[in-house]
Amino acid sequence: MAQWERLRQLPAVYTQQLHELYDRDALPMDVRHYLSAWIEKQDWQRAARDHNWAVVLFQVLLEHLDIQHSRFVQEESFLMQHNIRRYKQNFQRYLDEPWVLANTILWFLQKEKEILDKADLPEQVQFLCIEQESMETSSQHDLERKMAGLRNDMQCMEHTMLCLEEQQDEFDFKYQTYKMEAVVDEAVKQERIKSFQILINKLNECRKSTLCDLNKLLARSEDLIFILLTKELTEWQRRQQKACIGAPDSVCLNQLESWFTCVAGCLFQLREFLNKLDELEGKLSYDGDPVKAQKPALRRRNDKLLKDLLKSSVVVETQPSMPQGKGPLVLRTNVQFSVKTRLLVKFPELNHSMKVNVSMDREAPQIKGYRRFNVLGTKTKALNMAESQSGGMVADFRHLTLKEQKSGGGGKGVSDISLSVTEELHIIYFDTVFEYKGFSVELQASSLPVVIISNSSQQQSAWATVLWFNMLSQNTKDVMYFANTPAAPWPQFGEMLSLQFLSATKRGLNDAQLEMIAHRLFGKQVNYDNCKVAWPKFSKENTPDTFWVWFDGILVMVKTYLEDLWRDGLIMGFVSKGKEKSLLKKKQRGTFLLRFSESVIGGITFSWVETTMTGEPDVKTVQPFTKTDLSQIPFHEIIRNFQIFEADNVPESPLLYLYPDTARDEAFAKYYSEMSGDNSPYIKYIKTKLVFVSKENALEARSPMHSDMAQGEGLEPMKGLFGEAVDRCQAAAITFFHLLRLLATSTQLHLRSKRGSSSTEFTPGLSP
Repeated sequence: MAQWERLRQLPAVYTQQLHELYDRDALPMDVRHYLSAWIEKQDWQRAARDHNWAVVLFQVLLEHLDIQHSRFVQEESFLMQHNIRRYKQNFQRYLDEPWVLANTILWFLQKEKEILDKADLPEQVQFLCIEQESMETSSQHDLERKMAGLRNDMQCMEHTMLCLEEQQDEFDFKYQTYKMEAVVDEAVKQERIKSFQILINKLNECRKSTLCDLNKLLARSEDLIFILLTKELTEWQRRQQKACIGAPDSVCLNQLESWFTCVAGCLFQLREFLNKLDELEGKLSYDGDPVKAQKPALRRRNDKLLKDLLKSSVVVETQPSMPQGKGPLVLRTNVQFSVKTRLLVKFPELNHSMKVNVSMDREAPQIKGYRRFNVLGTKTKALNMAESQSGGMVADFRHLTLKEQKSGGGGKGVSDISLSVTEELHIIYFDTVFEYKGFSVELQASSLPVVIISNSSQQQSAWATVLWFNMLSQNTKDVMYFANTPAAPWPQFGEMLSLQFLSATKRGLNDAQLEMIAHRLFGKQVNYDNCKVAWPKFSKENTPDTFWVWFDGILVMVKTYLEDLWRDGLIMGFVSKGKEKSLLKKKQRGTFLLRFSESVIGGITFSWVETTMTGEPDVKTVQPFTKTDLSQIPFHEIIRNFQIFEADNVPESPLLYLYPDTARDEAFAKYYSEMSGDNSPYIKYIKTKLVFVSKENALEARSPMHSDMAQGEGLEPMKGLFGEAVDRCQAAAITFFHLLRLLATSTQLHLRSKRGSSSTEFTPGLSP
């Protein structure tokens, strides 16, 4: 099924995300909808780097818009005629830079895929989510019951206030009538006064009872506000932090908005009840009047609760993010970013009446070298219900940019603490004023800390900072967090790593894979729960061999080239060389597994087990494949076509069973190209670029080794032959050299003579 059709059939919670994605102006949803089939068939990745191809696709896109416009002319759809004409005019700005449009469309398609991925999580993740949701549902049901109880009590109070007013009106009417009658008879007069005293006593008791009920309502409101602010809102903020780094947690605000609006509405209604008491007191007061004594305290308490609730009611619904960025909360100077704020108290009367202003780092720390920035673009917007698919009160800022201040920044701080660019944290603030029914309060929301870079090469390091902060810190205003960075406990660290794979590929890391990573970091331990990872070991700027560089290299490779294989569980991935050998040696000949390289950044290799002449198992490994290889030929085709030469120079594949015991073609068949052998579209590349040859009993060549190679993964390629290896390998090498020259058409051919972990590279034109 086409991607767009799948998106249209998703549940409401995901279609809302789709609508929010296409709230942006860069690619109108109408264009995506009417040209969906054509858009999904094009190679936008190629167009993003190939100017000529980008020009071709740009011209074809405009032609398709013309076709759609003609169609709407025939259908007499005036509105769509206008829209399509406007879209085409807007696209003209890409006339000189069509690859920018290609990049934009590619980004939208990737974001769509992320939405589909979230809607199609693995079963085990769904189970965990369902289990968590059942707990949340129980808590939410309890809160809903309390909300319903508050609404019911407010209705009762409304009736009580009517009764109080009627009782006071009755007394007032009778008393005014009595004064007009001018009763002379003393006995009658005393009798009437006695009856008035009974009425005033009843009125006094009624006032006391009403004030008591108002106190109870305020206490109930206070209890609910405490739950909303300390539990529900705090948990939502934590879920949002985790969602920013890949967790599949729900960050929908509709339920929270409903609760905030309910309590705020009740508190404003209580203010009206207190105003009614003002009115009644003005008409009738007496010595010992409880209204006069208690009402001021009730009003102060009500206003304080209202202020506390409202001050927490403005939130950043969508954290700052750049299009085509590595993730949210990483911003680049002079590159547009978007951010959305939301008012959780939804009163329709306030639609378009509250202005939100954006500012930056108003309380920036005075430390050495700390940069300051100005926010440029449309910095003021009105909260409105038109920009939200759910009808929430939002201000959606889509075209903001940051520019570093030239003065007043670095070098003038009072502290000697120094942070790297990607360790600096900055906060964006959003201010507005809430004014409703005579009540006014200034409100402010703030983003999660953002990392601001000036060059795309800093993205990897910046994203590491975002991961570390949001994994560990719940103090979302601590911009000095990396001045004294705490270590990460392994359980949290492992969960964060798993989330990176889960969000990128829909499949997280299992316990065995996490254990291998823990072993790499801490060595062999009985239990890793008490182990901690230090920040410098994870990621430190200008250090090329940090853990994060290695891990992110694997993640990018898997996301780009191996996502399907990883998602289907065909790649064991994170497994040490020692563990790999112990697993394979217990298996039948030809059993192989796929694992990530421990030393080559973004590398993947495979190892298989053979049987020696003495019947002993022998594990062999190929040199890792990187994006250079995988961008030319899919990894499953490498596995399918990989062969070695046996003693009789007969090529055969040593890869027979994917660990533990699945036949290779059964595991990978669904990925294979329909054509095989000489008809395969990859055979030319295999013959000229990726011919791997293993010769039994060949002498190991000697060359410098890095860590992977030293432990059996294979030696680095060598230019020509040298030393003792030349003479002893010469005869075997000539045999393969002449055979493979017939197949080679490129200037260089990798010929690897393997026994265990050895390899030798020959270059055509050299005499072995």
